[in-house]
Amino acid sequence: MRLGLLTAALGQMPLEQIAVWAPQAGYRALEVAAWPVGSEHVHQAAHLDVADFTTDDAARVRDLMSTHGLTISAVTYCGNNLHGDRAERDLIHRHLRACIDAAASLGVQKVTTFIGRDVTLPVADNLKQAEQHLPPLVRYAADRGVTLLAENCPMEGWHPDGYPANLAYSPELWDWMAGLGFGLTYDPSHLPWLGIDPLDALRHALGAGIVGHVQAKDIQIDPRARTHYGVFGKTAGRTSPTDVGWWSYHVPGLGQLDWEQIISTLKAAGYTGDIAVEHEDPTWSGTLDRVLTGMRIAARTLEPLIITEPGP
Repeated sequence: MRLGLLTAALGQMPLEQIAVWAPQAGYRALEVAAWPVGSEHVHQAAHLDVADFTTDDAARVRDLMSTHGLTISAVTYCGNNLHGDRAERDLIHRHLRACIDAAASLGVQKVTTFIGRDVTLPVADNLKQAEQHLPPLVRYAADRGVTLLAENCPMEGWHPDGYPANLAYSPELWDWMAGLGFGLTYDPSHLPWLGIDPLDALRHALGAGIVGHVQAKDIQIDPRARTHYGVFGKTAGRTSPTDVGWWSYHVPGLGQLDWEQIISTLKAAGYTGDIAVEHEDPTWSGTLDRVLTGMRIAARTLEPLIITEPGP
């Protein structure tokens, strides 16, 4: 088990610079963000240009990782694979296949994405759409030695009323998507505000053998504010999808999750993959220096709990 970081929050830094900085901060693996070049969201970096990824690019990235004692735990592109616009969905699937190709050329066996949702249709119709459109992507990955994983982020910001728009947010859906061939990228931070116990859910996923990767992000819940706003969060005056008024994401160590229990549960089940810090903490955002400080806080919290294997 190795401590890593998801590079998505470090869009201001090229991959070469991240590779130098990460080991100095205690990280031994990178979950590399591979959104399309030009993506504008702060957490949608393009540290691999998978649309034009050549064998020379693959050799360069492998040499970079080796030089700095790093491994790549996963290539990540979390698009809406059930987007309601067919042309847009085709573009998303094309980019996801390019991520799979890049991962295969790097010898990386995992690609993380979302299931997604067509927000114009009921959930039952979305499940049917998924059963039609997603298994070919799973087969495309498997043919190249890659496992396709879905993260359990609800992506309520994609829905006009703040309802879950990524149909991978609960253990019930994990069982369903496993039937489509997907594994799970487990992120415990999304579970408590949904009323899901993160440890019970983790034990369920480990027992089902679907945990392929783990992301580390924390959450803080204010029960009194929840009483004021309700479970769906702030209605009037919301400034962003995550401005719900009663919960917020934080880096590990600054929220309420029990990381010692989470990591102990992973170890007890024989999990040997990586744990990648995902930085979406509003307190430690705004400038690159603040983001890096947040990453250091996360590493100081998690590194003592993880037995780090020697670098390659």
